[in-house]
Amino acid sequence: MTWGYQAPWWLPSGDVQTVYAAKLANASNGPRIDWLRERWLTPDADFVDVDWIPNRHSGPQPLLVLFHGLEGSSSSHYAQAFAGQATQRGWRMALPHFRGCSGEINLAPRAYHSGDVDEIDWMLRECQKLHHGPVVAVGVSLGGNALMRWAGNKGAAAKHVVQGIAAISAPLDLTASGHAIDQGLNRHIYTRMFLKTMKPRALEKLAQYPGLFDGQALLNVQTLYEFDNVFTAPVHGYQNTDDYWARASAKPGLHHVRVPALALNACNDPFVPAWSLPKADEVGDWVTLWQPATGGHVGFPDGAFPAHVHAMPIAVMDWLQTHLE
Repeated sequence: MTWGYQAPWWLPSGDVQTVYAAKLANASNGPRIDWLRERWLTPDADFVDVDWIPNRHSGPQPLLVLFHGLEGSSSSHYAQAFAGQATQRGWRMALPHFRGCSGEINLAPRAYHSGDVDEIDWMLRECQKLHHGPVVAVGVSLGGNALMRWAGNKGAAAKHVVQGIAAISAPLDLTASGHAIDQGLNRHIYTRMFLKTMKPRALEKLAQYPGLFDGQALLNVQTLYEFDNVFTAPVHGYQNTDDYWARASAKPGLHHVRVPALALNACNDPFVPAWSLPKADEVGDWVTLWQPATGGHVGFPDGAFPAHVHAMPIAVMDWLQTHLE
């Protein structure tokens, strides 16, 4: 099974496809999504908030666990699109928010990062405990790298937790993607957008834990490389940005994956360079690569004007469905 995606002719570039999908496209063609929120206590005495779509059908329907991207939430366009498709199919869906991403600052002296396989493992196992039926997982961007890295680390043991996974627009080579987003037009569009929320949130954490990192250095941050050097890396046990990006990248472990896994990346993604994408000889038999020429970063708008973003969740969920049968 492959996906022959092609962006509409009137959305001619990866940047346009990315921004249109996130800001203008119709994310759901069904009824309004009514999330039910639960608060889970973490093993380190913190909390995460998990938004659920309940199962309104009888029988053991699948559970889709969605891990969001950098600064994402259940309000993100891709979360709404997957939720709409899950509702139409009668699937349950859970979206665990990474630390601090649910609208309330978390308690522990930490946040979230691209290589947090322990957090992914704990969240998936908690979902498995609460659901009596098959579980599949999708990770988007940062969440996709973390999910795929988890699968590589767990090897065959991952099959005891999930039946299949998919990583959408994941920066599987964090070094390549990190440098790409900090350069040229990307720096003015995407880096600035991310830092607009990341810096204030980090300063809130510093107010909770004075001395946790260098606050003055954070105020001077202009790139994601600098932000990770000042905050993400030291707070989460890495030496620096280079160490974090190298050790947290999922790409080197793809040949260890032993659960059906889909990696979907558009070749015109503005900050996941096509040259950095995994090739067939860099993954094992369990990993399927979809690398359409167009789509942007978590874009994949489809249809006539005005476009919507249903086609990608449909294709991904169809692929996951084949591994439930």
